[in-house]
Amino acid sequence: MEKKQNTENTGKTELTENTGKQYRFDITAIGEVLIDFTWEGADEGSRYPVLKAHPGGAPANFLAAAAVLGARTAFIGKVGNDAFGKLLVETLKEHGINTDCVYVTDEAFTTMAFVTLDEHGDREFSFARKPGADTLLAAEDVPYDVIAGSKILHYGSLLMTGRTGYEATMTAISCAKDAGTVCSYDPNYRKPLWKSEDEAVKMMLEGFGKADVVKISDEEAELLFGLTGDEALRYMTSRFGTRLVMLTKGPKGADIMHDGKIVSVKAPAVKPVDTTGAGDICGGSLAAGLLALPGFTPRDFLSGRRVLTEEELLKIGKYAVYAASRSTEKPGGITSIERVTVD
Repeated sequence: MEKKQNTENTGKTELTENTGKQYRFDITAIGEVLIDFTWEGADEGSRYPVLKAHPGGAPANFLAAAAVLGARTAFIGKVGNDAFGKLLVETLKEHGINTDCVYVTDEAFTTMAFVTLDEHGDREFSFARKPGADTLLAAEDVPYDVIAGSKILHYGSLLMTGRTGYEATMTAISCAKDAGTVCSYDPNYRKPLWKSEDEAVKMMLEGFGKADVVKISDEEAELLFGLTGDEALRYMTSRFGTRLVMLTKGPKGADIMHDGKIVSVKAPAVKPVDTTGAGDICGGSLAAGLLALPGFTPRDFLSGRRVLTEEELLKIGKYAVYAASRSTEKPGGITSIERVTVD
């Protein structure tokens, strides 16, 4: 049995003067919301880790970061009819995210991700997701009116690891394109969730085809295109026609390309304890910053009539990088998000 989570609508209708179009939401995201079990250490004399549960999932982290900046957000996804599923829905609501399109299923348990450290101290991911509730989101679950009433639709690649989720993602993108909604994409590569690297590359590349805004890490760019730095940025914008690309470089900051211009943002010095969700927080902050720019409308941005200046790119990029960097000083994804002050 499947049932829809009944919640109060947190979105307010806005009239955009340039288009006369009514927008219920600034950003809607589709994909996974899950429990991240993050590393807390290990019991003395034991090889088994001590883990702590945190709410997470890349699209959920993305929305929570945008909501901190005042964006009106909505989530499309599926959770299990279990304790973790109920907690996640409540957490989304507490962070100002509309959950009218979060569905509850009895067919699978809420997905869990386990973030541990390997022998070199690097993060290592494993998932309880065979299937997880998020993978059962189907094309018929996708609400056209919500996507059409949003300025941005954000999606990633994890929902595309299975046929059902792939069809839901493609349906959402099609809705966005029909409605003139800006499409935002983060490939967010997680090796354990793919059958092979070749399959992952093929499917992640498909996500670029309709994307207007992309947030991608330098490691992902090298995996997908064999390129880094400015070459990767120029390749993505020329091959896919992407309007805005942010290439994140971990503690080195990020590079952003738009309308032929490339700007670089340095990250602040931090003492990270957990980098989970930092990329998502960077992307969500960038999207919210984009929408807050004077005179921004989806129609003008997509047509090229609204071109961002270098000063605007630096402003929204710097905040995004700072928000992501500061989030690493606390554990978890959603729980590490706060509004930051930029130097």
